[in-house]
Amino acid sequence: MNKKLFGTSGIRGVVNQDLTPALCSDLGRALGTMLPIGSSVCLGTDSRLSRETIKNAITDGLIESGVNVAHLGIVPTPALALLTREIGFDAGIMITASHNPPEFNGIKLFNRDAIGFSSAQEEEIEKIYRQASFRIKRTGAVETLMRARLRYMEFLKTLIKGLKLNTDLKLLVDAGNGAAAGFASYIFESIGFKVIPYNDEPDGRFPGRAPEPREDTLVETMKYLRQKNADLAICFDGDADRVVFCDQTGFLGYNEMIAYIARHVIRMTGRTTVTATVETGLLLDLAVEELGGSVIRGKVGDVNTAYLTRDSNAALGVEPVGVYIVPEAGYYPDSIYASLLLLSSFTSVADIRQYFRTLPPLYFNKNKVDCPDEIKAKTMERVRQKASFLEPVAINDLDGLRLEFGGSWMLIRASGTEPVIRILSESRSQVYTRDMLTRGTAIVRDSIKEVSQ
Repeated sequence: MNKKLFGTSGIRGVVNQDLTPALCSDLGRALGTMLPIGSSVCLGTDSRLSRETIKNAITDGLIESGVNVAHLGIVPTPALALLTREIGFDAGIMITASHNPPEFNGIKLFNRDAIGFSSAQEEEIEKIYRQASFRIKRTGAVETLMRARLRYMEFLKTLIKGLKLNTDLKLLVDAGNGAAAGFASYIFESIGFKVIPYNDEPDGRFPGRAPEPREDTLVETMKYLRQKNADLAICFDGDADRVVFCDQTGFLGYNEMIAYIARHVIRMTGRTTVTATVETGLLLDLAVEELGGSVIRGKVGDVNTAYLTRDSNAALGVEPVGVYIVPEAGYYPDSIYASLLLLSSFTSVADIRQYFRTLPPLYFNKNKVDCPDEIKAKTMERVRQKASFLEPVAINDLDGLRLEFGGSWMLIRASGTEPVIRILSESRSQVYTRDMLTRGTAIVRDSIKEVSQ
């Protein structure tokens, strides 16, 4: 694995191809070398079949460098991040590939204050890893910590004091056979909601649906929602750092829900800044502006959003894929707490779509084109050259190329987690949005072809 280790959200790769046990052991040694001797880290996993292989390899590297390791078992990413801080570990390690397919796995790192490792910290680890300048021949201890679910629940109860929650609601909780399986349904039931668990057994093959909750992957979930006459479906990704929602009408949308929840959090906190990414649509701006709010856009990735949220003293940090960073909990994505904030924001689930009807229509679409990691940079250079022919009003090159056209926009960006280049577009015309997406996709494909020759 000669390419850069860390991507947009930690380390990702196909197991035994990009992500080998040898790499993971050396990564554990690198992290252990960076930490003081005798430090303690906690380690959790999602439900992937490769979890034990990756966990054991990282653990071996850590203890060899004199770091103590506490295994938490299968836990959601928000629980791992929170427990890193609340129990007092020096770092937290989450073994997960989040929403990626089953053959992938990955590693996310958290600081003792529950925020993800910064790019500077990642660079330090990578330097130690590349130079193999490990601190070795010191032995750390390994233990297994029980009751992670209960510890997270205890903290959550302190957060939700004062929230008005209608526990008569019937919730379909779709854990997607991931890290939230048996965990999120327990939380909602403990609070008093009527819960219908769905895909609620941890299974790294993800037999119920794909680990990424999207409108197309949630078709059976929505059918089951109607069959059971539930009010709302709460749907998690593989490690439960993302959450999306469905009602009996169907999928409630990405940009729609971050806009709706952002309004509620602004009202709750009195803070008016919301942070987002360059992938985020205009609906968020429209939703918060009438409350005196504003949106600051930064680089893609929940860690980037977390630091931007902290540095901006924002009310909330969001990504349209279903990431919610709520400072009251911490600077990490907490899908379960975000779901409870949503549940405290309305009298009836119908209020959500009623609010959507007050907003002007916006049409959002996206596509992706396969692109090997080794030619992404050259491809994006070629895309930049071609983008001027589209005559944008402005170009934001903070993260990829966001082309502004005055009331519409298109983003072309190389993924940091997959070998693809993504194209997103939005406007007030469905036809124009589709046309922009087609033109952007053609530019990317032509650029890849030219670079590959």
